[in-house]
Amino acid sequence: MSSNSVLEAFFLGRALAETLSEKTEQALTEALSQLGKFDAEQRENLREFTETVAAKAHEAQASAHSPSAGSPQPESGQDLQAVIDTLRAEIAQTRVALQQYRSS
Repeated sequence: MSSNSVLEAFFLGRALAETLSEKTEQALTEALSQLGKFDAEQRENLREFTETVAAKAHEAQASAHSPSAGSPQPESGQDLQAVIDTLRAEIAQTRVALQQYRSS
């Protein structure tokens, strides 16, 4: 084996190592960039969701303090209990439907 071919193999190996290092660095940088974008999107989605929930809660609270003519209001504790029972039944039905959806 000549010293020329040994020298050529050395530089080939060095170029291969440098190229692999550069490609690995690029891939890692891209992956971290995508992770950062995903994190930012999820934080924004969570912020929007939180604002929507807070707005709906505020609207519900405002309508509870000033009922409109079209919304029936319970007149006694028994009627209120019926509304609560109906809401609990609807929540239970929604949970069952959600579980069925998740399992399919």
